[in-house]
Amino acid sequence: MMRRSASFTWLVAVMGMLLGTALAQSASVEAPRLTLTYGQYGLVYQMFSITIAAMGAGFLFFVLAQGNLAPKYRPAMVVSALVVAVACYHYFRIFNSWNESYALSGEVYRATGIPFNDAYRYADWILTVPLLLVEAVAVLALASNIASGMIWRLTLAAFVMIATGYPGEISSDTGTRLLWGTISTIPFIYILYTLFVELGKSLKHQPPRVQILTRNLRLLLFASWGFYPIAYLLPVLLDGGLSANGVVGLQVGYSLADILAKVGFGTLIYFIALEKTAHDRAVEASENGLPSAAGKLPI
Repeated sequence: MMRRSASFTWLVAVMGMLLGTALAQSASVEAPRLTLTYGQYGLVYQMFSITIAAMGAGFLFFVLAQGNLAPKYRPAMVVSALVVAVACYHYFRIFNSWNESYALSGEVYRATGIPFNDAYRYADWILTVPLLLVEAVAVLALASNIASGMIWRLTLAAFVMIATGYPGEISSDTGTRLLWGTISTIPFIYILYTLFVELGKSLKHQPPRVQILTRNLRLLLFASWGFYPIAYLLPVLLDGGLSANGVVGLQVGYSLADILAKVGFGTLIYFIALEKTAHDRAVEASENGLPSAAGKLPI
């Protein structure tokens, strides 16, 4: 199972880099040259800064927290650290692109003529979403043959979801955005439904405290992933297109969703692994006739 996971991770990384490079170079459709107020520009600027800080802090936490877990749960933290590290890098690129795209002119920020490259976000998702799915399936503790098949199906759905969402993302036409957004929603619903149902099925096999955390993980999954289509539609809902309000709402919404889906999700994965570590040690101690150390968890 370890070899399969390693092979899968490398395959995802290679495919992600190739597709991500293609996306990053495909931003041939120039974004509308908007004029932003000081508050609009500053809100996005600060949101990107907060997201970079959250991803960086998450990386340090996931790396340092591995020592608190049993060896079999540490790979989940490696994946969590990898997810936020990749996201932190791409948010630096997004942040720099935002700064290059607008410049202060009097009391407003005007487009410099350098298009804002939002393809970095999709390049990030191509790498991180499959890894997030690996994390989620790992929590289910399914048989290796079942888990492997589920990972491949979910990963394929993730690639289709991202690839079909991108044409709508870069389009300034509302109809085109809605068309591709609808197509992208089909694999999105499949992924969310599968994870939500499978997490629910796994509850009966988990220790009591892990059951509570797993229920919270389901709620976080629904809340964070459910926020992406809302953010995707904000340019349509706000002023009916890629207006200043729409672009600001889109960037802020995606950033919030990424923090929840990556840092928040990884943190809950850690606490689930921590509880499972304590449970396993308590069972082992009981079998060997030793005092149980359950409840004394390192944080």
